[in-house]
Amino acid sequence: MRLTKQSNYAVRALVYCAVNDPNLSRVSDIAKSYSISEMFLFKLIKPLVGSGMIETMRGRNGGIRLARPASNITLLDAVTASEDFRLTESFIDASNALAAEQEFNIVLKEALENFFVVLRSYTIADLIANEGKLRQELGIQTRL
Repeated sequence: MRLTKQSNYAVRALVYCAVNDPNLSRVSDIAKSYSISEMFLFKLIKPLVGSGMIETMRGRNGGIRLARPASNITLLDAVTASEDFRLTESFIDASNALAAEQEFNIVLKEALENFFVVLRSYTIADLIANEGKLRQELGIQTRL
């Protein structure tokens, strides 16, 4: 299985917001910290907002922040908000499959479910265990 850059950058944006919590984070600062395109990052924000992981604040001093605690956002939440797993599901839904193909579909479904179990067992909070080092690496000022 291969995850796209969307998942990678979605997790990075969530990590940045978690490290910067409770302050608002600007998309331009996140993009700069990770050397990624602001436009690409803006596209990722929409599904993260739609899935309730991030909230936006408009205006001159606006930005984004986590909509719920980092300990309540699993990696599965982030990956499923940014990836499309329908292609995998289409293998499982074959209607005229031979017996061997049906068995293969069962194996694929089990593998995907186990992948989800592992992603569900980790949260954004787990990724920021070394928050001080992350703040330094991301160029985020220490809280006062």
